[in-house]
Amino acid sequence: MVILAVVGGLVALGVAGSVMRGVEESSGAGYPDAEYTLSLPKTLLIGRYELAHDFSGSEGQKIIDESDGSWNAKVDGAAVAQYSLAGNPTEGSLVVSGMYGRFKEPDRSRNSMMKGASKGEGAEVAVAPQDFHPDGSDGVTVTCEVLTRTQAGTDMTVPVCAWTDANTGASIAELRSSTMTQDPSDVDLDKLAATTLRIRSEMRKPI
Repeated sequence: MVILAVVGGLVALGVAGSVMRGVEESSGAGYPDAEYTLSLPKTLLIGRYELAHDFSGSEGQKIIDESDGSWNAKVDGAAVAQYSLAGNPTEGSLVVSGMYGRFKEPDRSRNSMMKGASKGEGAEVAVAPQDFHPDGSDGVTVTCEVLTRTQAGTDMTVPVCAWTDANTGASIAELRSSTMTQDPSDVDLDKLAATTLRIRSEMRKPI
């Protein structure tokens, strides 16, 4: 049940609310072509996670509203959702917060997601952000960090990863009952980065 309590906090704090932080400043001219969007499939990771709640109309709209007038991002839509592990949210949840459009500076936007997540109420950085290039990334950088968060008197380990490319970006937080109390230094970020890349491949769709 602690997982259920934390999911709402993650949607409200940096994981869902930080996507557009840091896009106020820009360098360079011209936007890339719009070639991809993000979808919210009924399942992720070959059926391991099932869509439980679609927050695109609420939290996603906040992302779109905050992007209005941004210098280096033109956001066309957002995809924010909670997925439950094998249909059972008490066993585990996946919180996805993404956007799609045209982004001049993917690295800046991705790093802003990580900073935003770490500034959420009750969140502390236990393992600093690290960049990964999993097999098949085709040049896309995945940045991961480990946060700790106290909820209902329980300390939880919350790994978070993010990517941003020319058209899409999202942050991913995975909460598992089997790992939520593990030592942050024991989190396998290489594995989580590869998982994030697979999620990207399942959510990212050509226009």
